[in-house]
Amino acid sequence: MHSKATALKGVGPKKSDYLIKLNIETIEDFLYFYPRDYEDRRRLRNINSLRDGNTALIKGKTTSMLKGRIPGRQTLKLLIQDNTGSIEVVFFHGGYLAKTLKLNEEYLFYGKVSVNQGKLQMLHPDITKYEPDQKLAILPVYPLTSGVTQGEMRKWQKEAHEAYLPYMQEYLPEATITRNRLCGIHNAIENIHFPKDRKTLLQAKYRLIFEELLFLQTGLLAIKKKMTSIDKGISFSKEVTMDDFAASLPYTLTGAQQRVLNEIDLDMGSGKVMNRLVQGDVGSGKTILAAAAMYKAVKCGFQAVMMAPTELLAKQHFEDLKPLFVAHHIEVGFLSGSIPAKEKKDTLSKIESGEVDIIIGTHAVIQPNVKYASVGLVITDEQHRFGVNQRGILSKKGKNPDVLVMTATPIPRTLAVILYGDMDISIIDEMPPGRRKIIRTAVNEDGREAAYEFVRREVRKGRQAYIVAPLIEDSKYVDAKSALGLYDELKERFNEFPVAFLHGAMKQPDKDRIINELYTGKIRILISTVVIEVGINVPNATIMLIENAERFGLAQLHQLRGRVGRGNEQSYCILISEKGSAVSEERAEIMRTTSDGFLIAEKDLELRGPGEFFGIKQHGIPELKLADIVKHVKILNIVREEAEHILDNDALLIKEENVRFKNRIDKLFNNTESLNL
Repeated sequence: MHSKATALKGVGPKKSDYLIKLNIETIEDFLYFYPRDYEDRRRLRNINSLRDGNTALIKGKTTSMLKGRIPGRQTLKLLIQDNTGSIEVVFFHGGYLAKTLKLNEEYLFYGKVSVNQGKLQMLHPDITKYEPDQKLAILPVYPLTSGVTQGEMRKWQKEAHEAYLPYMQEYLPEATITRNRLCGIHNAIENIHFPKDRKTLLQAKYRLIFEELLFLQTGLLAIKKKMTSIDKGISFSKEVTMDDFAASLPYTLTGAQQRVLNEIDLDMGSGKVMNRLVQGDVGSGKTILAAAAMYKAVKCGFQAVMMAPTELLAKQHFEDLKPLFVAHHIEVGFLSGSIPAKEKKDTLSKIESGEVDIIIGTHAVIQPNVKYASVGLVITDEQHRFGVNQRGILSKKGKNPDVLVMTATPIPRTLAVILYGDMDISIIDEMPPGRRKIIRTAVNEDGREAAYEFVRREVRKGRQAYIVAPLIEDSKYVDAKSALGLYDELKERFNEFPVAFLHGAMKQPDKDRIINELYTGKIRILISTVVIEVGINVPNATIMLIENAERFGLAQLHQLRGRVGRGNEQSYCILISEKGSAVSEERAEIMRTTSDGFLIAEKDLELRGPGEFFGIKQHGIPELKLADIVKHVKILNIVREEAEHILDNDALLIKEENVRFKNRIDKLFNNTESLNL
């Protein structure tokens, strides 16, 4: 089953390179490379029954062949007849066909019918030689890359099925198949590629969607059960209370913050390993809860580590939290790839000796050369930018430390169940009092001048503004404003103010300089890409103007909007969109009418689908090829119950009936250390 794809006839080194682009390297990969559509070629149509717009299969004899030439290519026009009528078949690239087709031979043609000057016509149909004993069937249509044709893919799939499918072993537990009335793996794989009819196709699809969700849910729940069943989690002292830290703050926690803090406190004192996700909108106060948890860990004699996905966000956390901990005699260190070698060496030494109590940094904190004295608490911020593997590596830096994950990306419940099925979830659903509502407006190109004039008036009052574009540089492939193009244009337009340009590909010292100048007020207008989506907190910034808003997802627009409204002054978010699709107009309307991050996230999921929601694939989390957690939410609920049932009866999946099931999960999770059941 693990034979290389080159074992198939016709797959040489060149074709193999094309197939690798489709993630096909082995025979097994072929079996799990599913069609994107199907062509029903079971019924032959008479030519005289065809109508404009039909897609049909016809059998006919070539009664004439006319070669032609247009610049750069040879055309071919055929007249095809059956006993009911005739149709013209046209190929604009017909040179190769002219050498293989013969007059007065019968062929099968499959394609779309059009009417041209009263004549029936097919352009570029699929064509095969007619054989009297030929079996008509439903044919798969695969997503391909250049260098591979549908004919080749179908041929290789047939060969892969015939040679290897009989030896494929069922990996779902027999009881699961019976309980959920699923077809077996042989039936599923055979009929997802070459279905006998619509019923067998639906049965195959259901089975494969069910198993994709089951692998995912069982894997994540197994991680959760493993973590909660570890006997030697840290039992942090109940004598050390987070309330002492909260009392030292210059403000009172909201009811939602206090509720979540209590949940964290209970976890930390339980003796079980905490594995908790804290979701809260931008500005809801997640970071201060993380700080309270770190305070407790340190006062109980442990180190705490906080990992952020970008240097910008890590630096922001370090600068915001360090002053809070100084008053409690807690030493805070910073670690990133860009700090000077001498400073890094000194910091690493202090981390290993335990002189540093709290370490805040980027993925540098999980590198092999970082040795900790006694990690008791691990915190990751914006965890959707990491993956299961990275979180697992960080956890292994200590002996079963508690894990706390924070995200300001509101995640719909359906998606949270998938991505964080291994975690307990807390939601901060209340904003601190006194925060002014951000005034939101959406305009098209016609409103651009007025929007820029409004920015000018606000900046003249002493405020600061962000102007965000979807691209760094102009692209001939994408019709959208670029940050660089805007910078060149707007530094002239707003020449009375200091204007700067920021993007993710800049060198870190340049980023740091610009951010510092923004904080100090030296920069009044910042033109940027989405690099400012997280981690920038400038209370004096009151305007967020987003160019080509139709090119951003709702969740991303919501995050960008959260960069303003952090001070006492009234703030504004202006979306400039091209006149366009109903989706972009609906998106603008949602942004204008609600500031509820979770509602926005649900809508974003509906409009864009789960594949795009985070913009990147989760590291270590299996890909969903057929399952769609929005469309298949009913199946997801059934699957979750099934996963819990399996694990309740065999938590480590070591019973004989579950061994192949476990092996499959391990493989799909890329053998992530977190699973290690």
